Amino acid sequence: MDEEMNLGQQPDEADDLSTRVVLTDQDGNDTEFELLDIVECDGKQYVVLIPVDSIEDGEVVIFRIEGEGENESYVGVDTEEEAAKVFEVFKEATKDRYNFAEE
Repeated sequence: MDEEMNLGQQPDEADDLSTRVVLTDQDGNDTEFELLDIVECDGKQYVVLIPVDSIEDGEVVIFRIEGEGENESYVGVDTEEEAAKVFEVFKEATKDRYNFAEE
């Protein structure tokens, strides 16, 4: 699920050294993402990413984290409801860092 946020308020300078993640889709295409946060919702961990080449669009991508360490993988969320719930947790956790577009 893609969600929108307004990055009008940028992270602090200390956060400027943020993590970049490159994900490869099933067709072998690489996409670079900025890691915005890792949040927990209903006992599961999720990663919230934004594509580097379209940061100004403000659409984030949410994946569920499965496995640990070298076996860690990002899996698409099962439903729109799950993604929306995770996005609400993300918004609450980062409300001091980002301005979110009204729906």
